[in-house]
Amino acid sequence: MLPLLFPMHHEITHHAVSVLAADVGGTTSNLALIEMKGDQKKILKQQNYPSQKHQSMSEIIKDFLKNQPKPDTCCIGVAGPVFHGSAKPTNLSWEVNSREIIRQLGLPKVHLINDLEATAFGLAMLTDEDVVVIHQGSTQPSGNAAILAPGTGLGESGIYFDGTYYHPFASEGGHCEFPARDKFDFELYKYLQKKHGYVSNERLICGPGIVNIYEFLTENKNLEEPAWVTHKVDSGDSAAEISQHIEHSPRCHKTMRLFIHYLAREAANLALKMKATGGLFIGGGIAPQIVPLFEKFHFNDSFVRSGRMNYLLKKVPVRILLNPETALLGAAYYGATR
Repeated sequence: MLPLLFPMHHEITHHAVSVLAADVGGTTSNLALIEMKGDQKKILKQQNYPSQKHQSMSEIIKDFLKNQPKPDTCCIGVAGPVFHGSAKPTNLSWEVNSREIIRQLGLPKVHLINDLEATAFGLAMLTDEDVVVIHQGSTQPSGNAAILAPGTGLGESGIYFDGTYYHPFASEGGHCEFPARDKFDFELYKYLQKKHGYVSNERLICGPGIVNIYEFLTENKNLEEPAWVTHKVDSGDSAAEISQHIEHSPRCHKTMRLFIHYLAREAANLALKMKATGGLFIGGGIAPQIVPLFEKFHFNDSFVRSGRMNYLLKKVPVRILLNPETALLGAAYYGATR
């Protein structure tokens, strides 16, 4: 099957290049040693590391490359803003510095890019099987595109279309302030403001955001819930448990309905800001696990609710990225073409 219609400016060479690709998040750091050649890729080794249990990126890479040949190049996607080859991941205590990694490990080249920028580059390596359409939009989409990805946090990126090629760029739009619209939103806003001070979209549209909404409903709204569900939420992966018990708990049900609603609103805001008539993609670890909820909780109705710009939003195709390795593949693509 042909790749998605996202030709990037750089092409992978026809001689084999080995790339150490990494996708570094607040919860997990995913690494792979990938051989790239033309439109072919071969994963030689892949391993996940719990990010919080390690002291540095160099420590993780050193362990990963034990008994492995030194790669030709390395590209690391990091969940946070990148400045001059250095980044402080938003939800981690340690920094990632490309020069330090080269110095400590002797790698020939190390590229550092934002993780959502890496996800955007990954679109060049996906097929139609890697996505599911949740809003049809135009049958012949063209123009800029955008990605937002709820996971440990909320990542966002844009993709500029020059008429021939697509050019991904990083954004920290997930940290823009949450726009309250009605009385309920203001109540939720004030609740989160007391807890966090500044209330960004990330406080609502991510895994911890699901928990924030649930806790607000627990403390402020009289919604019943069986004790066994509360126990599961309190003792397990809270966000996952909430999403899995919408049929057993009115509180979980409303939490996920609100999560989809706020996700759709921010998706619309991002699509308008980027004029993303070429498509909007939803990545991250949460969306692929809850695809049926997008229809159940009327994502499209909340997405096309921007007044005079509704006609534009109706044109925007919205697709969920099902491939959990999109950012890793994007890092490999970036590394192999630089």
